[in-house]
Amino acid sequence: MSDSAIDRIARATPSGLSRRVSGLSDRAIAWIFVTPTILLLLAVNIFPLIWTVWLSFTNFRVNRPNEAPEFVGLRNYERILTDGDIWLTMQATAHFLFWTIALQVLIGFTLAYLINKKFRGNDLWTTIIVLPMMLSPAVVGNFWTFLYQPQIGLFNYVIAFLTGADPSSFSMIGDVSLAPWAIVIVDTWMWTPFVMLICLAGLRSIPDSIYEAAECDRASRWRQFWTITIPLVLPFLMLAILFRGIENFKMFDLVVQLTGGGPGSVTELTSINLKREAFEKWRTGYASAYAVILFVTVFGLASIYVKALNKVKER
Repeated sequence: MSDSAIDRIARATPSGLSRRVSGLSDRAIAWIFVTPTILLLLAVNIFPLIWTVWLSFTNFRVNRPNEAPEFVGLRNYERILTDGDIWLTMQATAHFLFWTIALQVLIGFTLAYLINKKFRGNDLWTTIIVLPMMLSPAVVGNFWTFLYQPQIGLFNYVIAFLTGADPSSFSMIGDVSLAPWAIVIVDTWMWTPFVMLICLAGLRSIPDSIYEAAECDRASRWRQFWTITIPLVLPFLMLAILFRGIENFKMFDLVVQLTGGGPGSVTELTSINLKREAFEKWRTGYASAYAVILFVTVFGLASIYVKALNKVKER
């Protein structure tokens, strides 16, 4: 019988090393395997964060590597917090966040509630609905850019059919008032299925016995919805809002493909503005302070939201 690979490795291991390994505790062996991963995470995540915080207190420019960075203290933070243009990008980001999350939660929960009702073709419709979230944001951006074309885009012709307007009389991505809604529509189309799946998981986690008991108490369907369905699904809804809020706060590729931040700067979200400060204007120290402010904002809001989510789950 041929020896196994483990037997061959055991025979090839020096006796001194084998005695040292055999004398290690389970905790020590666990640390041996975990340590490389921890070091990799420190190198990839923690070190860049610490380096960014340090650069935020300097006037460093990455396109001038020969110039020694000068320590400027809180000057970068002061300039950012008093810059009117940055507050305009914050407003654009807040508009994008509010409407995408509101529409995705409303439509996603409605679709989940309908799909949770067993009917013919249930699985087929579920698969069709989740298709958009499987696509790359860059592909979706190019696809919808074509749909939004005034002369040949299907979107304008659909709106013209419903309203009677001339298809070439408006441009979703070229009009200042319509461009913000253009990116809201695309993001809602793409990520509503994600919210739907989370809500569907919440709906299917509710035991049927609760509804049966409510029917025995002669509770109407409307009362069952508001006193059973909504409270029990609420933690899942809040979880979906948390995930989509974090992702949309750093939205970049989809908006770049659709509008590039234009027309003008009406769709220039904070992520796009940060990229321009860092890689077009090459103000690395300033951009680092900008990134730190965004990180603290997201981390702080997410921490408060998670505490609220935990209180809802404990009820």
